Amino acid sequence: MELGIGVGRPPIEVHVGGCHAAGKRQRAISREQALAALADGVRACIHCRPDTELGILG
Repeated sequence: MELGIGVGRPPIEVHVGGCHAAGKRQRAISREQALAALADGVRACIHCRPDTELGILG
């Protein structure tokens, strides 16, 4: 999960582990957390396609 800047550092993008496009502000999350984040509208990285990796149609 890539995090934003500022108070609360909101999630801005979900990545597959090791994605070259992930920024410096990131933290590891579980599969369930990634699914929930994508369902809540956090965007999926267009490079590593975590939505496809998790079996969700992008």
